[in-house]
Amino acid sequence: MKILAAAQIHLLDQATITEQNLSSLELMNRAAGELARWFYAHFGPPDAPDVLLLCGPGNNGGDGLALARLLHQAGYAVRVACLPAARASADCQAQRAALPPAVPVADLDPAHLPHLTAQTLVVDALFGTGLSRPLAGLAAAAVAHLNAAAVCVVAIDVPSGLFADASQPVNSIVVCAAHTVGFGPPKLAYLLPQNADFVGDWHTLDIGLSGAFIAQGATPWHFTDAAAVAGSLPRRPKFSHKGTFGHGLLLAGQKGQVGAAVLAAGAALHGGIGLLTVRVPAVGYAIVQTAVPEALCLPDPQPDHLSTLPDLAPYRAVAIGPGLGQAPASRALLQALLETAGERALILDADALNLLGAHRELLALLPENTILTPHPREFERLTEPARDDYHRLALLRDFARRHRCYVVLKGAHSALATPEGAVHFNASGNPGLATGGSGDTLTGVLLALRCDQRLTAFAAARLAVFAHGYAAELAAAATSEIGLRPTEVQRFIGRALEIIQPLSVGSW
Repeated sequence: MKILAAAQIHLLDQATITEQNLSSLELMNRAAGELARWFYAHFGPPDAPDVLLLCGPGNNGGDGLALARLLHQAGYAVRVACLPAARASADCQAQRAALPPAVPVADLDPAHLPHLTAQTLVVDALFGTGLSRPLAGLAAAAVAHLNAAAVCVVAIDVPSGLFADASQPVNSIVVCAAHTVGFGPPKLAYLLPQNADFVGDWHTLDIGLSGAFIAQGATPWHFTDAAAVAGSLPRRPKFSHKGTFGHGLLLAGQKGQVGAAVLAAGAALHGGIGLLTVRVPAVGYAIVQTAVPEALCLPDPQPDHLSTLPDLAPYRAVAIGPGLGQAPASRALLQALLETAGERALILDADALNLLGAHRELLALLPENTILTPHPREFERLTEPARDDYHRLALLRDFARRHRCYVVLKGAHSALATPEGAVHFNASGNPGLATGGSGDTLTGVLLALRCDQRLTAFAAARLAVFAHGYAAELAAAATSEIGLRPTEVQRFIGRALEIIQPLSVGSW
């Protein structure tokens, strides 16, 4: 699914109008109808005492006015406050004229801003994706009044004051919404941590926007949902054997952190790897043999940390980093791996990334199509501190292009950057993954899927990230999101892959 820029969204509306022989007002009414259905489904029957719609002079305000009419017809008690303007869009004027006389409409007045109670539901339809400068004057005062009241706010398209695909100026006034409801593909602003307090829970509605325009639209931003990965994992042949799905090597663990190796190994096995060898320091030998009996264990000569690289000939893919530590011998081992990996698939995580950050000369040795899985702090060690999330995305794209690698920047919507400069945000997962060991589990899934020669590096990385998040959703449904353990997530990885596999393919 593509994520379009604000300028493209306007063109998308125009393409839909032309392609479907609609008027812009008809498309606006279609959107309002879907909004009304979402509103009823989310808030239930119209027994709330007060629904206030704040409407601007543009088409976002027109959406709000059309929604006010439909909510009134459905029995909700609604009132409308409009932002005065010298000019309003033609569709906004038409929607205001279509309001029934029974709907109270007033212009916003700086001396008498709307009365709000804890029970008031507010729909923010002041400004949409076309906003290009911070709110000021009466609009800023109205939004500050709204935020101070701490009421439940539903923002149409984007919260007013929030730029759809650019960073906010410092101290900008932006609506803090509980829900943001958009149309068609999600907006880039929805997916970034710095906007979480503004966007709240976001939802997208299908209003039949032009699929042809979306398919042709050029954008580096994409959104990976179940439809995007469906069919990407080929079915297993009836006469397959352990060699069919590859032999992987996991280099992980140091004294006190052998559990990271166990977690990654377990995830690789649940991810369908054909054969797994785990290289751990000698102190971890008995632990791995006991905790993961399905894996082969190859102890390092050193008791407390990894120091030597085994013969790589048997292995199709190698993962390194979980619990590795940063001993000089481990740095040397990482360098040896990068120099001798050849065509083998590599996955670098955790301390392997920290070693890269501390010894950046090693970055020149990264084989093409290596997969790196940093969290934001680890990524900063590889690049530089980011000014904001948009700057971080620019650094991410540049790093992946420059080093011809794939980078999974982990987070609520983990961002997979490709060597071509594209970024694919992930749809699956939940806050239960915000715990130690979740990254080790992802590394194991990546190792399993990179061992499967039927998958490209991109297909394996995108599928692994989505399946890992989806397994967390399945695990949370069976147990709970709070206190979700990586070992519980592991048990659902195979099930997640199995469910994803047969879904019908389709995307924006």
